[in-house]
Amino acid sequence: MADDGDSLLREVDEELRREKMERFWQRYNGLILGAAAVVIAGVAGYKFLENRRLSATYTAGSQFNAAVELANQNKREEAIKAFQNIAETGPHGYASLAKLHIAGAYVKDGKTAEAVAAFDALASDPSVDQLLKSFAQLQAASLRMDQADFTEMQNRLNSLTGDSSPYKVSARELLGFAAFKAGKLEEARKLLEPLLIDPNATRAIQDRIKVVMAEITAAELAKEPASGAAPQATEPAKPDAAASPASAQTAPADKPETEPAATQTVPPAAAAGEDAGKAGDSKTEADKAGADKTGAGGTEEKAAPATPAQ
Repeated sequence: MADDGDSLLREVDEELRREKMERFWQRYNGLILGAAAVVIAGVAGYKFLENRRLSATYTAGSQFNAAVELANQNKREEAIKAFQNIAETGPHGYASLAKLHIAGAYVKDGKTAEAVAAFDALASDPSVDQLLKSFAQLQAASLRMDQADFTEMQNRLNSLTGDSSPYKVSARELLGFAAFKAGKLEEARKLLEPLLIDPNATRAIQDRIKVVMAEITAAELAKEPASGAAPQATEPAKPDAAASPASAQTAPADKPETEPAATQTVPPAAAAGEDAGKAGDSKTEADKAGADKTGAGGTEEKAAPATPAQ
């Protein structure tokens, strides 16, 4: 009896669950079928779009390689047209690379304004990768270096000089050169000196910086004598004991009259020499006179002999 009761209860429970499932299906079968259809359609659509994207990528890759080949063959006009087609119809990645090649072609042709415009358009495109945008911004700034003032260079490069920027070394180098070009030597030194010991700076960058730093040092040294020349000019002239006659003529007119002239002063030694010379001359004249007298006396003695008596 107990087994029969248990089996009856199980049959009743199963029947109740079956009825609940039937009622649930009858109520929600449309929603379940619709959700399943949406999931299936979504998966199918995703696969379709993925295949289409891959196909477009492969096509754009082939077109891009062909355009690069044209550029390598110096067929620039055809290459630019091919790159422009990719930039307009290709996927974002290849379109950005095509715009970059177009700007590079303008640079090679010497069309600086067109190249700057192409780089600026690439840098302002929100769909472009951030690394590529920073590179385009740096290239545009380097092309504007000769014509732009320091303020414009700051606006172009300040966002690239941060520690997290991948192009911080090149951006600081360009900004330092712009400061030197504008005559801001102290600011140029602050930007360029750290790059000389920066391990991320290449040898070529450091060599260029050394040349500019040498010019900065020369310019600073050239300013120092100019600033010290005025105090030296106001110092009074010192008298020179061994002044030349020309300098003696240009001496101040208010020199004291009681000061003896250097040309009128006779040294004691010179005076003694003159006295000794005069005494010697007098002695010589006296000796000559004595000799003449002696000669005259001898003549008189010989001229007056005794006369014999007749």
